[in-house]
Amino acid sequence: MKARIYHNPMCGTSRKTLDILKEAGCDVSVQEYLKDTPSRDELKRLYERAGISPREGLRAKEPLADELGLRRPDVSDDEVLDAMVAHPILIERPIVETDKGVRLCRPQEKVREIL
Repeated sequence: MKARIYHNPMCGTSRKTLDILKEAGCDVSVQEYLKDTPSRDELKRLYERAGISPREGLRAKEPLADELGLRRPDVSDDEVLDAMVAHPILIERPIVETDKGVRLCRPQEKVREIL
């Protein structure tokens, strides 16, 4: 099975998710999203396929989210997506895509839903 992980090697959850994919025998494509940021359209597609909103994909505990006012209830999905592209640290990780779907893998065991 092919899988793509939007990965941050500094994140323990992301590393553990990558390990699960490798242990499952997946052909894994790794995209370090802090260096190679997905486009706005790609993020929107991933969140739609995962069945979550961009706000649910926001790394809300990142201080920058508060600094940019992204936790306000009136913030639009477009504003969140624009901020994520400008500041990829705001993308919650890891995101994994396979033929079976997309999951924001927090906790890392969620990846098993699409294997």
